[in-house]
Amino acid sequence: MKKTIIAVALCSCTILFASCSFLQGILGQAQAIANLANCTYTLTNVNNVSVAGVNLKKITNGQVNAADVITLSAALLQKKLPLSMDVNVNVKNPTNYDARLSTMDWALDIENTQFATGMVNQNRTIAAKKNATVPLAVGTDLYSLFSKGGIESVKKFAGSFKNDGTSSKVALRIRPHVTVAGMDMPTSYITLSKNVGVTPKNK
Repeated sequence: MKKTIIAVALCSCTILFASCSFLQGILGQAQAIANLANCTYTLTNVNNVSVAGVNLKKITNGQVNAADVITLSAALLQKKLPLSMDVNVNVKNPTNYDARLSTMDWALDIENTQFATGMVNQNRTIAAKKNATVPLAVGTDLYSLFSKGGIESVKKFAGSFKNDGTSSKVALRIRPHVTVAGMDMPTSYITLSKNVGVTPKNK
């Protein structure tokens, strides 16, 4: 009888311990959500930005040289205008606890209209009071956007890029995700800026 009582007591303690550990895990994940929502996001830099292989960061004073015009014209004839850029996002965690990031959506807006979206897996932790750089590879095909305007519209677009890789015609938005108890939970989209960090709010 005593052995049975002891076994039941041990079993109860084990279940209680497991339940407490599970609850702590859930609370920890919930804290990670709150911390991620309190992080600020800024655009560190844009590298390798190109259209049909033309390096847009090398365009000066908005003028596209003759060789690049030929390259862009050839791409138009082939009905392909691939845009690619490597974007580095700085994530600053101002809280006293770690913030957990699972995936991140991106949305590319051209002249205030959403043109393309994508998602990248990150699965990283931003330590308390620390910054982390999150790289995003952004790519899409612009042919449908410029097929009617022809080479002149492509030249204007290419010429809008500055030597830091940014353009007044292009905006990049991101939406961080966290995973809690196996469930994917996105925050709301935020627009990246090089100068001002933006704090996202949960939907």
